[in-house]
Amino acid sequence: MAMNKNTVLAWATILMIIMGVVLILMGAYRYDDVAGWGFATVGIGFFAIAWVFNALKG
Repeated sequence: MAMNKNTVLAWATILMIIMGVVLILMGAYRYDDVAGWGFATVGIGFFAIAWVFNALKG
């Protein structure tokens, strides 16, 4: 399986989205104090980075 730039960025985008969702869900359901806000904020940051990775494809 040959992995070019677009394939690598696609995998990175998928992994970043999965990790972002996991972090947001951990912030929403696992931690009820201020730590939950931190997890959710980092999850949103993962979405922003995934958006940049998606924009670099092409």
